[in-house]
Amino acid sequence: MESKFYEEDKLLVLKITSEIDDHIVQEIRRRADYEMERYMPRKVIFDFNNVTFMDSSGIGFLIGRYKFANIIGAKLEMTNLGSSIKKIFEMSGILKLIPTVELN
Repeated sequence: MESKFYEEDKLLVLKITSEIDDHIVQEIRRRADYEMERYMPRKVIFDFNNVTFMDSSGIGFLIGRYKFANIIGAKLEMTNLGSSIKKIFEMSGILKLIPTVELN
């Protein structure tokens, strides 16, 4: 996972660079939590541009990060959802909880 923090906007962008399954979710959870605690952003955007596969552990990962973002006072959003990932999010109801945005 790659991260980029924009100080002027207090924006943290976390770009997931691999498929999301049970084997990788622990690693990206630790990294995401670390970056969120480190920067204390107002907004966190997860970029799914390189993700073509995600299992149910990815849904748990996102719900956990949503709760963590609320605790630190940040808003969580997602961007660059491929069709298969978007379908999973629609079926799970995550899109009702976490909005999607377009990055410039």
